Parts: sequence; structure tokens; C-alpha cells
Amino acid sequence: MQEKVEPPSQNPGRTFATTHWSVVLAARDGDPTTVRRALEHLCSIYWPPIYAFLVRDGHRPAEAEDLTQGFFAHLLEQEFLTHLQHQNGRFRSFLLTFLKHYLADQRDRDRALKRGGGKPIVSLDQMAEEERMGFEPVAGQTPEQVYEQRWAQALMARAVQQLGGEYAASGRAALFDALKDLEPGERGTLSYAALGQQLGLTEQAVKNAAHRLRRRHGEIVREEIAQTLTNPAEIDDEIRHLLAVMSA
Repeated sequence: MQEKVEPPSQNPGRTFATTHWSVVLAARDGDPTTVRRALEHLCSIYWPPIYAFLVRDGHRPAEAEDLTQGFFAHLLEQEFLTHLQHQNGRFRSFLLTFLKHYLADQRDRDRALKRGGGKPIVSLDQMAEEERMGFEPVAGQTPEQVYEQRWAQALMARAVQQLGGEYAASGRAALFDALKDLEPGERGTLSYAALGQQLGLTEQAVKNAAHRLRRRHGEIVREEIAQTLTNPAEIDDEIRHLLAVMSA
């Protein structure tokens, strides 16, 4: 799926009921089950950039895995959550800052005591997949840059996954598979006309379908980004930042 995001929405003031901030804050006064669900939700979203940062920062994969689990366990400790009621801004920036503080604390502590109480939070299967992808040091890249790239990649992957799910739910999985990698201007492997022949559609119908797919993809990306902010007015700036990171 091309990293194309539609122009700013005609309703830039739109707000979203659930944000990553609200998930954390809701867990502040919740029961253990609520806290656990909130932790698992955030962990599934942010473990790739957190883990990538740690590996690029010099930690061995097994150590980075333990630190990632411990970090998320510490993030949702009740005592810490009481200080979050006035937090705002970009959740990814807050998370990276808090991670650095956590790492500093760990230098003087027994890390074994900070691994989620023996209850794994991050899927070990996911970690194995992440390790297979490799996080060898890249010349000129800082851990912060790696974190930003993995955040952007994970966000775009979630958007494509949701889009594919929507198409599958409406019985259009084959259309999604045919169009998801089609670049604007017929720069893909097949032209609009050739795809139309395969799908039993006219060339114009394929163009229209591709436009709708890209538009919906852009909407989902906006919704994903909105979940990380407290101020909807910052969505367009964050989209520009996302695109800059993806093109770096």
C-alpha cells in the first residue's frame, strides 16, 4: 500500500472519543482487568518502536525484550498514573521521554524485578518476528530516528490492516488485493485497464475504486494519528511529520 494520505479533512475540528491518552487515563482508577487490557492495547501498538529504539541503543534482543515488557508494566502502575491527569501533546513523544527516564532508573536497579511480575505482556511470537526483521545499526541513524521510523511504519501497517479488514467484511477482498499496491498514474505492475480486465470492470471503474481506496486509507491514517493527540488541530502537522519520516 502506498504511503499516500489524502489532503486535510474538511472537518479538522473533529474529535475522537478514544485516544491513547484516554486509554491510559481510564486505567488509572480501573480494576486490574481494566489496567491489563489498557496495557495490552498500548503494548500492541507501541512495542515495535520501543523495541527498535532499545536494540539500536545497544541492548541485546533478549535484554530489549525484557526492557520492553518492563517498561509497559511500569507505565501503567497506579502510582505513576496519578500524575498523568494534566498530560497533553503527542503521545509518541511522551512515551519516548518516559522510556529514557525508565532506562536511567534501570541502571541502578535489579531489572529482574521490573519485568511485569513474571507475566509476559509483549507477545514472544511477535518479538521473534521483530528480531528476524533485524535491527542492525544503520550509519547516521540515532535510536530516536529508528523509533520514529518504526512508529510510522507500525501506524501505516495498522491503517492498511484495518482497510483490508473493511474490504474483506464487505466482500471486496479481491478488489483490495488488486488495488492496494497500485500507484497513482498507473505506475504499478498493471495498468488500470489491465486490472479492469482481470476484475471484470471498466478502466474508469478501476480508477474510481482506486481513488476511493486511497481516500479511505487517508481517513484511517488521520483517525490513527488523532488517537495519539489531545488537540485535533495538530493532526495535519502530525501527518506531515509522518510523511517526512516515511520518506527519510
